[in-house]
Amino acid sequence: MNKDLIGALMWGGGIVALALIASWARSRGMIDADMTTRLVLVATGLMIAWFGNRMPKAFVPGDRARSAKRVGGWSLAISGLIYAGAFAFAPLDVAVMVGCAAVLLGIAVTFGWCLSLRQRAAV
Repeated sequence: MNKDLIGALMWGGGIVALALIASWARSRGMIDADMTTRLVLVATGLMIAWFGNRMPKAFVPGDRARSAKRVGGWSLAISGLIYAGAFAFAPLDVAVMVGCAAVLLGIAVTFGWCLSLRQRAAV
């Protein structure tokens, strides 16, 4: 199996396992609902950052494709860390706004960079 696929499946299984363990701990009164939500969402943010870190390491032919992967990887990694940090430390209503804005901004930066690469190629 592909190394990236194994990593993605491990992240998915790990988040599901974390959610089940957190739900069990909440039902036993060990943690509250807020902590359950935060644990799963911080893990999701770390997964986004991990995918962003892996993105530029994949081989692609062409300078523009490598450039797009580098910028996309950086923006995804940084936005994932901001997302995880927001859900770890900020109040939930603020964390939702900050985390979602960070991920959307990361997507917009990547999309804008790809459009600029396309315009430079056309000239």
